[in-house]
Amino acid sequence: MEEFLKNISLFKELTDEQLNEISKILKPINFKAGEVIISEGEKGDTMYIFKKGKVQITHQLTLKIGSHHWEESEKSMAILDDEKISFFGEMSLVTGSLRSATIKAISECELYEISKKDFENLAEKRPDIGYKIMKKIASTLSYRIENLNENILKLTTALSIALSKKKK
Repeated sequence: MEEFLKNISLFKELTDEQLNEISKILKPINFKAGEVIISEGEKGDTMYIFKKGKVQITHQLTLKIGSHHWEESEKSMAILDDEKISFFGEMSLVTGSLRSATIKAISECELYEISKKDFENLAEKRPDIGYKIMKKIASTLSYRIENLNENILKLTTALSIALSKKKK
């Protein structure tokens, strides 16, 4: 198990002994293609480590269709797999907040689940492990926010250009 965990970005800075401690709170969990792993809006208290598989992230959108009609639509935001990203659901591990998106298995998925309760208990007993993992989660979230900011800038620029052309 430690050899597998050494390749997970979240655990890169941990020693073999620390990896052994983490392995004690990992719960193996499998999902079949088409199964929902996380539902947008539900209370979150777990994160997942990829062992194998591919998932799709979707977000519910409300769109205005016509002058008085609104329609709900699900928008695919990203496809993740064990080669692109090693973990997901980390915001709920940190905050316990509602899930911000739906994540569905596209292929058969082998994951490890870490509950908020188990992680907090481990971090209290072993602050050295908790610090290293939280530092990595914070770094990952910061990176994702930077990318989102870039995408928002691109989208607002494209919208501004499209609207200025429409006025002509």
